[in-house]
Amino acid sequence: MADEASGLDQVLRSVESMKVDEQSKQDNADTNSSDSNLQITCFSDLVDDVTLHFQIIRFPNQIYAWIGCNSAKFGRLYAAAPTRPVSLLTPNNTVSVSSILGGVSDNTGSGIARRLVIKTGLNVILACNIPKNSPMLEVNAEKKLVEKLISLGYTRPKSS
Repeated sequence: MADEASGLDQVLRSVESMKVDEQSKQDNADTNSSDSNLQITCFSDLVDDVTLHFQIIRFPNQIYAWIGCNSAKFGRLYAAAPTRPVSLLTPNNTVSVSSILGGVSDNTGSGIARRLVIKTGLNVILACNIPKNSPMLEVNAEKKLVEKLISLGYTRPKSS
């Protein structure tokens, strides 16, 4: 367990040390681009006297996001993807979510992952280290993450 934690810490430090030019991220944010470069964004924010840490890695057809609360612990890991409609009666915003790491799926991270898929139209891998008994912290963390995704151009335009 200690080896796994130190390995994860080493990966997080390595990714955090990568610097990506802000203008380059904006130029490559188009989801129709055939560019295979990764765009990496890391930031922290103080919300309700709690420090939230975020990391977003934009792959060509997928987003990996990590939300940490007061520490660099990995937390639970979720995979979410849009599912095809079974019939014409099924809405287009059907999303499947699965807990990959950390036990049974809970509402804290799975709900965020589901809504990120709806907002981006992309597959989402979400690592979430937010306490289960903090619904307002969860709401604020998701709000900050979505604000950043919008500013980076990773979300779909709203349908009218």
